[in-house]
Amino acid sequence: MNDVIKALFYGLVEGVTEWLPVSSTGHIILVSAILGFNLESRFGSAFWDFFMVIIQLGAILAVILKFFKKLNPLSLKLTKENRNSIWKMWLKIIIGCIPAGLAGVLLEILLNEEQTKMLNSPIVVACTLIIYGVFFIIMERYQKKKQKEYLKSLAGQNLPANPYPYKYQSTESLSYLTCLYIGLFQMLSIIPGTSRSGVTILSALLFGASRSAATEYSFFLSIPIMLGASLIKLISFIKDGTVLTASMNIYLWFGIISAFLVSLVVIKKLMGWVKKHTFEGFGYYRICLGALIVVLFCCNVIA
Repeated sequence: MNDVIKALFYGLVEGVTEWLPVSSTGHIILVSAILGFNLESRFGSAFWDFFMVIIQLGAILAVILKFFKKLNPLSLKLTKENRNSIWKMWLKIIIGCIPAGLAGVLLEILLNEEQTKMLNSPIVVACTLIIYGVFFIIMERYQKKKQKEYLKSLAGQNLPANPYPYKYQSTESLSYLTCLYIGLFQMLSIIPGTSRSGVTILSALLFGASRSAATEYSFFLSIPIMLGASLIKLISFIKDGTVLTASMNIYLWFGIISAFLVSLVVIKKLMGWVKKHTFEGFGYYRICLGALIVVLFCCNVIA
């Protein structure tokens, strides 16, 4: 398979799995092992690590484009009230990103290459996939139980517009303290297989956010976190003195473009999907994916 198709496929996987709570790392492991896509053996581990972080830029550009109006405080068409509301939203985003940002920098400094490889092992990824899959199922079943109890308490009354009175119906209503709590949970996403979107959505639900608010805030948090990760990796790559070849550039640009285009579709679909569905199905999917990785590892299909 030529370089362009491989790069496009990696970008597709990134564009889909980055936003769904299913772990992009777990899927990259499967793609590399089952389909034989192995950039590391061809270009070295340094470029492989660089590639997997940099193609996230395409996904981030999709988020920025999708929510540009909602997150742009500099528009001349805004009222003073709306402008202040957007600045407050950015403050909530920054508060939610500080813990994970600090943790990421510390790990980059403290962990050596061997320790990083151990952290990225298939078994670690599989375990976190399964654990958080179980958490999603438990959370959604708890939500269903509370919703049934709430509707039962309204027997004989007019049903409200919202089937359950979430503490936070929108991202704007999230408190600063709740954003900090979600940010603390986001630190767990440093462990491969956790899924950054998964742990932030799960923690937001835990603190009383609606599925729409939890998902949207998770998207917002990705902007500074993933841009920061890309910048750190770019600086590290440049410091190492690695020169990008023509083939490397092909992988990078087609991977970024593919991730961008796919992310545009996935973000739009997911925001519509969470208004009518739960995340329980993703929980079962994570468990199955984690189990598959364990089986493939035991069969020496995955190294």
